[in-house]
Amino acid sequence: MRRLLILILLSVLPGTSAMAIEEPEYEVLLREGEIEFRRYEPYIVAEVTEARDNRAFRILAGYIFGDNVEQEKMQMTAPVERRGADMSFVMESKYAMDSLPAPNDQRIRLRELPARVVAVREFSGRWTERSFARHEQSSLDGLASLGIETTGEPELARYNGPFTPWFLRRNEIIVPVNWSGVDVVEETSERIATEAAARL
Repeated sequence: MRRLLILILLSVLPGTSAMAIEEPEYEVLLREGEIEFRRYEPYIVAEVTEARDNRAFRILAGYIFGDNVEQEKMQMTAPVERRGADMSFVMESKYAMDSLPAPNDQRIRLRELPARVVAVREFSGRWTERSFARHEQSSLDGLASLGIETTGEPELARYNGPFTPWFLRRNEIIVPVNWSGVDVVEETSERIATEAAARL
């Protein structure tokens, strides 16, 4: 029964259904080439340390399907996030830390991510380590060329279920960055645009 519920959950992830899936709110601060700089407000995640994707997903899916002290069923959100060996599900915005049901599985941690500015590079394709590594390096190279200081390790965000065709999948490499560096990039872009307009 649990496996059947997980398959149903996978089928309603974005890209496999017309259902609206909640995502964390953010503000786009700047776009520079293929990189988008966003400011996220704090949001809560349920997180587990497990390197194997399928196993980590099953653990977290069990929690939102009612394997918690309140036996409360919650809605699936997007994206599913990876930070090293940690996988996390974003919790619905209606919850606070003190209103989320405690997980029965002690491997699951509930925590609030602080407000932050990140650099995001979107890509589609299959979920392979080689693909992730290539896009991660492209993101880091792009930030280095812009002179942006990173403040954390790259993260992977996946917005679609496995039944979504690989060429339609929305994936993102997310890198926490120093906001003051982004300010410099924005000022430089504006100056270049102004100078170009003046030459016309």
